[in-house]
Amino acid sequence: MTIGEFLDGAASLNPRKTYLYFRGREVSFREFKDRSLRAATLFRELGIGRGDRVALFLPNCPEFLYSWMGLSRLGAICVPINTAYKEEEGAFVLSSCGAKVLLAHQTLLGVAQQMRELSPAVEKVLVVNDDGESLHGFKDFLQELRKRPPLSEPAEVTPQDISMLLYTSGTTGRPKGVIVTQEMYVAAGQGFATWVGATSEDRFFTCLPLYHGNAQYYSTMGSLAVGASLILEERFSASRFWDQVRQSGATVVNFIGMMLPLLMKQPELKSGPVSAVRVFYGSPAFSPELLTEFEKRFGTKVLIGYGLTECCYGTIERLGQERRPRGSGLPRWHPDPRFKNEVRIVNEDNIPFPVGEVGEIVLRSPALTPGYWQDEKQTREALRGGWFHTGDLGWMDRDGYLYFLDRKKDVIRRRGENISSLEVEEVLKREPRIMDCAVVGVPSELAEEEVKVYVVVRPGEQMKPEEVVYWCAERLAHFKVPRYVEFREELPRTPSLRVRKELLRQESGDFNIGCFDREKAGIPLRLPR
Repeated sequence: MTIGEFLDGAASLNPRKTYLYFRGREVSFREFKDRSLRAATLFRELGIGRGDRVALFLPNCPEFLYSWMGLSRLGAICVPINTAYKEEEGAFVLSSCGAKVLLAHQTLLGVAQQMRELSPAVEKVLVVNDDGESLHGFKDFLQELRKRPPLSEPAEVTPQDISMLLYTSGTTGRPKGVIVTQEMYVAAGQGFATWVGATSEDRFFTCLPLYHGNAQYYSTMGSLAVGASLILEERFSASRFWDQVRQSGATVVNFIGMMLPLLMKQPELKSGPVSAVRVFYGSPAFSPELLTEFEKRFGTKVLIGYGLTECCYGTIERLGQERRPRGSGLPRWHPDPRFKNEVRIVNEDNIPFPVGEVGEIVLRSPALTPGYWQDEKQTREALRGGWFHTGDLGWMDRDGYLYFLDRKKDVIRRRGENISSLEVEEVLKREPRIMDCAVVGVPSELAEEEVKVYVVVRPGEQMKPEEVVYWCAERLAHFKVPRYVEFREELPRTPSLRVRKELLRQESGDFNIGCFDREKAGIPLRLPR
């Protein structure tokens, strides 16, 4: 099924029902479909056809969705650009994909103009202007949309056509354009609705960026799969989150890693954990203690899964089944039994490991990326042997449950021991005064690596580096206890909120001269209990 057919099916269920809620605006299924078809007409008049690329430099807004859905009707390709990108970063994406049209938000127009100057392939720039300011000669997307009729002559589109190029965060080099087909999106929506037991009565809530796969795969497509409503917020705010969720009547909410610990650090809700949220889906697999405490405090069920931009079908917990500590669930399934999703653990030669052995997680399913945009080398490497190689380490138990360990590049090798940075971070985040943290491996005088932690303390709190060490020493094996401690006001993050650990590692040269060193301070490795 194509995305256009998917949307048509959702709109036919209850055309007058409100599909999209955004900043006080309500858009019915009928209106949503109509505006998407008008966007298709507009883009066609701009010379966009099958296979052409249109870049979206937009924050969360309805126009992002209208454009994406409209372009899918033409078989054209949508290319979101992270709104935190500066001109050179954005220009790289524009040049890499060869975008002919750029749609930018009024608040980002200055950067968008500079991006265009560095990328001559862009022929036209449209602007989403929702504040009424002068556009200095640029065409107003909303006004142009109103002037166009809905698309009446549909293009020839297939489920295998590329719908989106999702550029990775570039934590290991230049961003790569992940190819996402229309059938991948449809399969994601059909699957997610099944996994969370969604119905048309549900209200999906997302504050994650629309240029990120999570909000696209699961919130947008999942809501369309069952004709449910979608509540779209501009961004995540820990202090406003639960008020937004409760006021919207949300029942299905998605999160990404750092959100759970931040929400747990917030003051107790004055009116108690009253909300309609029945499923809180996301990753990674936090400790069972944290998940149980979160569920009890906020009155919801946390559902843990594992997936990537390149493959939205990884693993997920089953609703109603007992949680396996630190597990990421079983391989995901599709309502159609012919859809086969497989997960393996392999060694460097792509040979499957036995149960319980740690190796690389590899995936294979119909909802798998065909590869990276115009990058045959990376595509061959990632898809060797017909399986997608995730670059993540994990293991599986006898029942097929997956246990994610860490990214390959984030596993710390210290004096013969492998250390998961995520495990150390999780322990640190349970310290009430710590708001955020990041653990990385840094050079050691003895070869291999030492453990270093960057700590962000909650506003109004104070903490000594020795206290960080003692907290870890009481809860972790001695070889996992950080040697170096450095306090920061904030951590560098990608627009999808992942900590940019490669930047922290680059800053930690010269054996971390100047920051707290546990060994120089004379704190022993093994502390008495």
